[in-house]
Amino acid sequence: MKKRVLTSVLIVLVVALAFVLKMLVPFGDYFFDVLILAITCLACFEMAKLLKDMGKNNYKYLATIFPVILFVNHLLGWLYDSEIGLGWTIMIDVCLVILTFAGAYLFGLANVKSLQKEIRIKKLENTTPVKLAFERAINTSMAFVYPALLLMLMTTINHIADLTSTFAAITNIEYAKYFSCAGLVLMFVIPAATDTFGFLMGSLIGGKKLCEKISPNKTIAGAIGGLVWCVAVSICAYLILNAIPVVGVAFSALNFQLWHVVIISFLGSIVAQLGDIFESLLKRKAGVKDSGKILPGHGGILDRFDSHIFVAPLLLITLSIILICL
Repeated sequence: MKKRVLTSVLIVLVVALAFVLKMLVPFGDYFFDVLILAITCLACFEMAKLLKDMGKNNYKYLATIFPVILFVNHLLGWLYDSEIGLGWTIMIDVCLVILTFAGAYLFGLANVKSLQKEIRIKKLENTTPVKLAFERAINTSMAFVYPALLLMLMTTINHIADLTSTFAAITNIEYAKYFSCAGLVLMFVIPAATDTFGFLMGSLIGGKKLCEKISPNKTIAGAIGGLVWCVAVSICAYLILNAIPVVGVAFSALNFQLWHVVIISFLGSIVAQLGDIFESLLKRKAGVKDSGKILPGHGGILDRFDSHIFVAPLLLITLSIILICL
């Protein structure tokens, strides 16, 4: 427990520092990008390891560096928003997944002798080098999507203020920066509140299990409690931010209202729990307790940020709708 608490405090301090740098330092947004990129690369490494534990061989290091490729695309998207736009940036993300899969497949075909040796050693009688190369490329591509493609959407939330052509409602960069900051606050508050209060309420109330075969410790009471408290904490976070004069003016200018936060946190808590359950399913299939050991008391990066993977696309969609409908 002591290790878990100390690790949690360290995570909070690192994230808090990223927020401070984002708001107070020129080009501070990029410090947050580095944090998100590091988290995503480590999560992809752990995902590749989980897949290997499931018997799905893959190119572990290609999966690990793939978020860097996505980041470069996102960087170009922010710099050339008037020519590219957010829609095209996301479409290019998908194309990069497909192209990198093709590259992994061709790499496998170029190393036929290595594949033939593997087939002999493992006695894979019903497998050919072509089929094995395709399977490895497909397995690697799983990490390209989950967690890489989804988690890297956080960088787009971080740079909403740079998307002035995509979102015509952004007429004041400073206001948009506060809106972006609010989105990132919710990005971290929703999973943390859902997880923390879900655990507390589940421990206090107990009752019927939510999905015993996948995650035996989760209860229906914990799921409902996590959702209710997530909405409550998110409302408090909004009210605190809105009480800051300049932030309140920004929220008013961009029509970011309390009922938006209620809906976002309600839906966010649901998808956060789905993300947690999905990662538990992956670990169960891999036959492991944790995705890694990098975070003492928590396990791996995926164990800590599994909920964020599903929350990121939801937040980007909802924040985009608010700006488009303004």
